[in-house]
Amino acid sequence: MKIDKLPKTKTKSKKRVGRGYGSGKGGHTSGRGAKGQKARSKVPLYFEGTPMRKSLIRRMPMLRGKLKQKSFKIKPLILNLKHLNRLPKNTTVDLKNLIKYQILPKEAKDFPVKILGDGNLDKPLKFALPVSKNALKKITKAGGKIIKAK
Repeated sequence: MKIDKLPKTKTKSKKRVGRGYGSGKGGHTSGRGAKGQKARSKVPLYFEGTPMRKSLIRRMPMLRGKLKQKSFKIKPLILNLKHLNRLPKNTTVDLKNLIKYQILPKEAKDFPVKILGDGNLDKPLKFALPVSKNALKKITKAGGKIIKAK
């Protein structure tokens, strides 16, 4: 039995900087050094030497209004398995065929598509689109395959 192989029984608490002698950091400076701006107060992230100069962050344009918290990431179009029963047997399910068989509109060619597992699949199909885990189970149960998208 070696000491370094034993399981840990005690975890040290985080040292609290700027809280005096009892902080566990030691001394009256509490790990902040001797003097200066950083020892006395917090320095803002956007500070660049003098408060008069406008920093890089403050020169950037601000997003205001309702779109401030909005994510601009493109989310995929959701398509459930129950809508794919209109396709012929052994068809490759890709964006081109979904538009051809009018399951998706022509405008959908610019968006990503993901297949979800709501409903049942009656015939075997080949999928060249991303599918969820639940959809994957139902596709393999119906005799379908997942192929690599081109």
